[in-house]
Amino acid sequence: MLLFSGSIHYPRSTPDMWPDLIQKAKHGGINVIQTYVFWNLHEPVEGKYVFEERYDVVKFIKIVQEHGLYVTLRIGPFIEAEWNFGGFPYWLREVKNITFRSNNEPFKYHMERFSKMIVKKMKKEKLFASQGGPIILSQIENEYNSIQEAYHQNGVDYVQWAGKMAVGLDTGVPWIMCKQRDAPDPIINSCNGRNCGDTFDGPNSPDKPALWTENWTAQYRVFGDPPSQRSAEDLAFSVARFFSKNGSHVNYYMYHGGTNFGRTASAFAMTRYYDEAPLDEYGLFKEPKWGHIKDLHSALRLCRKALLWGIPTVSSLGDDLEARVYQIPGSKICSAFLTNNRSREEVNVHFRHRKYFLPPHSISILPDCKTVVFNTAKVNAQHNARSYQVSNSANKGTQWEKYQEEIPKPEEVDTKSNYFLEHMNMTKDTTDYVWHTIYFDVGYNDLPTRGDIRPVLQISCLGHVLHAFVNDVYIGSGHGTKIDKSFSFAEPAPLVSGRNKISILVMTVGLPDNGAYLEHRVAGLHTVIIQGLNSGAHDLSQETWGYEVGMKGEKLKIYSSKGLKNVQWSDAKHSINHPITWYKKVFDAPSGKEPVALDLSSMGKGQVWINGESIGRYWVSYLTPLGDPSQSIAFLKPKDNVMVVFEETGGNPYLITVRKVSRDTICSYITEAHPPSVSSWERKEAKIQAKESEDLQAEASLKCYNHKVIHSIEFATFGNPQGICGNFTMGTCNSPSARTIVEKACLGKTSCVIPISPSSFGGDPCPGDAKTLAVQARCGSKIQDA
Repeated sequence: MLLFSGSIHYPRSTPDMWPDLIQKAKHGGINVIQTYVFWNLHEPVEGKYVFEERYDVVKFIKIVQEHGLYVTLRIGPFIEAEWNFGGFPYWLREVKNITFRSNNEPFKYHMERFSKMIVKKMKKEKLFASQGGPIILSQIENEYNSIQEAYHQNGVDYVQWAGKMAVGLDTGVPWIMCKQRDAPDPIINSCNGRNCGDTFDGPNSPDKPALWTENWTAQYRVFGDPPSQRSAEDLAFSVARFFSKNGSHVNYYMYHGGTNFGRTASAFAMTRYYDEAPLDEYGLFKEPKWGHIKDLHSALRLCRKALLWGIPTVSSLGDDLEARVYQIPGSKICSAFLTNNRSREEVNVHFRHRKYFLPPHSISILPDCKTVVFNTAKVNAQHNARSYQVSNSANKGTQWEKYQEEIPKPEEVDTKSNYFLEHMNMTKDTTDYVWHTIYFDVGYNDLPTRGDIRPVLQISCLGHVLHAFVNDVYIGSGHGTKIDKSFSFAEPAPLVSGRNKISILVMTVGLPDNGAYLEHRVAGLHTVIIQGLNSGAHDLSQETWGYEVGMKGEKLKIYSSKGLKNVQWSDAKHSINHPITWYKKVFDAPSGKEPVALDLSSMGKGQVWINGESIGRYWVSYLTPLGDPSQSIAFLKPKDNVMVVFEETGGNPYLITVRKVSRDTICSYITEAHPPSVSSWERKEAKIQAKESEDLQAEASLKCYNHKVIHSIEFATFGNPQGICGNFTMGTCNSPSARTIVEKACLGKTSCVIPISPSSFGGDPCPGDAKTLAVQARCGSKIQDA
């Protein structure tokens, strides 16, 4: 069996989404679901376990099993995954004499204890394949080779111990270590990356299969990143390349990324996770990526017998051109992969006395060594574009209430120190926030007399973010980056003669998730100096500061149904753009079944709760990629939903909108040179043949989902159009009847197919030129939801 796997992490979606996500993955040709196990979710307090609701990994695996799919369970328990602290619970950091991920007895004790607990839980539910369950692979550790040298011999010994410990758990299924060249037998070493067909040295033993545990479908995003994506064509090329070189398993990381709810994202990682995956954050088809790799899976399955039992050979067809062939001796079963590794040059090659056209950076798949059923650079799948519609019902009324967070006074805080305390040691991952506050006196003669000179508050911080207040007046913010978390801050300080109050709200944006000696990372203030006084610089770093951990609203849980009553809320009309302010609003869920998002573009930085559940951090003032709404909404009820927003720097809650999300704009862009759809072919014995008797040709296919129909054709032309889905333009050559023909074929239907040939459009609009059909359609229901 060829294994096509997709990563879907159970806590990054809600249980009501799981069946739909898994069904869509199966429909896309996926037969394995891969997930990590999240130690810090399941054991937030040592010895106390949580496996309910979004954390119910057993329920998730059973739903996968109900859909007839297999599971890869990545126990870790270190997972990285852009997940807070790499999946480790914070209490582990405070275990005496511990060194993470090393031949260290305290760490090995807790790692083995947790791993045994998870395996025992799976065995109890008979979830391993050896018990008739869906789990066919388990993973111990994660990408350890990248830090192993930092631990010297202790790293080598740790890898050997981890492998032996895992095998000793007696699951009856193989164990893997990804990116671990020296994985001890029988542990299978696997590849992570974008191009494992060319970068993977292969299994470290001839009796181990070639497995690809992470094929990155996009680039995960951190605050401050520019928009980026990975094309469907490049993704398909990488997978075809891997299987052409004896690969047997690929996993798409991620197939659905989902949402980093609450404070679960690692340092600087955005709340939206792998939104460019085949299923986007909301679980909607990201086309053409989803459809193109679905077609790829179909093409590879037509090669299954040759790939599994054939003898591989490779021959050169020219510079950066090759043919990889799998043939079963003494039979006609033969499959070939014709590869053009030239990044910009299309070529014609000759293979077995036939001529084949290969676009740049592409692989053509020939399941019978004759017939091209798929080319990685030729996308037959439809395209789509995501849109956001303001919900009239959810945005009725604009009544917001506010609660103003108080800046603590030095004399009222419990913790004081004459040196700066380390941030994570204070918060213990219970909050992002720590207040630092101090009084200091300024003499009348210390203040500058010239109007163009002002005292400056200068701060050196080890990360991640700070908001500064002088005499309770907000003067500005500073922050680091994912790459360089340390930063400096300097802003004019409105000091007065006499006593002054400096208050600095310091915060992390998630804990680090990778690297050696993770337990020794630090964050927080380093130095605080007042510059520009007549008496010279005033260093406050070693004076006595007061500390308060967390916000008062957090401690009172004013985002929950019970906690809302713990403070006095007031009308927010006159509290726009106020820092450290809580806002509250009640709203009804939008009608319809579309996913829902918040447009927070009017806000700065903070967190959002819906009905007491945190839907994650937002940081609009740092990055608003493409102007898209930045937060998905889960946990909705039909009526009387309570939204609570904690805004750190200032924003306008009255401009927050609830929007419905859809991918109802669908497109097709097919040339005359495209091969027929791979779904047109089937295997009969050793022969690949058309399912229908008539001649095959390229065709454009459009399909609406969720019981919608094609409402309108927004663009259609046959000729030389330009642009992309959502932004097509006419070229110099256009069939005048194209739109009418497409409307006749498609309007009012769930799906339609239009053949790509001049005869289909009443003649050739530009003889001798290559032609393309571009269509943009809009899906909708007969009654539009509000």
